[in-house]
Amino acid sequence: MKDKAPPVRITIASENALMIRFGNGSGAATSARIQAAAILLRARLGGVLTELVPGFTTLLVTYEPLRTEPLPLRRRIANLLAQLEGTPPVAGKLLELPVYYSPESGPDLELIARHSGLTTKEVIHCHSSRDYRVLAIGFAPGFAYLSELDERLALPRLASPRLKVPRGAVAIANRQTAVYPQAMPGGWNLIGLCPTQLFKPTAKPPLPFSVGDQVRFVPIDREAFLDQGGEL
Repeated sequence: MKDKAPPVRITIASENALMIRFGNGSGAATSARIQAAAILLRARLGGVLTELVPGFTTLLVTYEPLRTEPLPLRRRIANLLAQLEGTPPVAGKLLELPVYYSPESGPDLELIARHSGLTTKEVIHCHSSRDYRVLAIGFAPGFAYLSELDERLALPRLASPRLKVPRGAVAIANRQTAVYPQAMPGGWNLIGLCPTQLFKPTAKPPLPFSVGDQVRFVPIDREAFLDQGGEL
């Protein structure tokens, strides 16, 4: 018998927002529940909602206060979410991202290899041999938190963050991995570079993925990285 999902809690977040909490544990299963909830609420309550913002364990629901009130809306949401129990997770789209893995492009690659007891080739294989779910998008536009990393590669954030991490840096922190969408300070461990631009403010949509989608990393060599617009 499968463990029953923890009950959701719906609280008032502001004069035009409710916060739905899906337990305390983040991960693929919680992310799938949040994505399914967002799809259902958008389909059934779209006329009164203004935005749905998913997090690791939460879904912020903002609404038009002239069209509904918080307590009736909370009851409607609770009734709708009760319909989700036992439904299969929604499959998001798959995005393949090329990565040039090397000590040149990933200054912490050899550190992770030593920490894990693996060779650098084995680290690359472990990182690129599974698909990752987009759990949340935040910290910076286009920064997607991806999970769940092979536990052998898990490494805490750096004690002292770098002042500048290059655009496209593929990184690891604990059981998550991510790609820095632009140059910025950061404390994650760097293992490679991706030449794909992940945040285009003028594009529609500006991001190639959304919460619930899957990301697969595809190893490429140095020449292919440069040919695809990568910079070292």
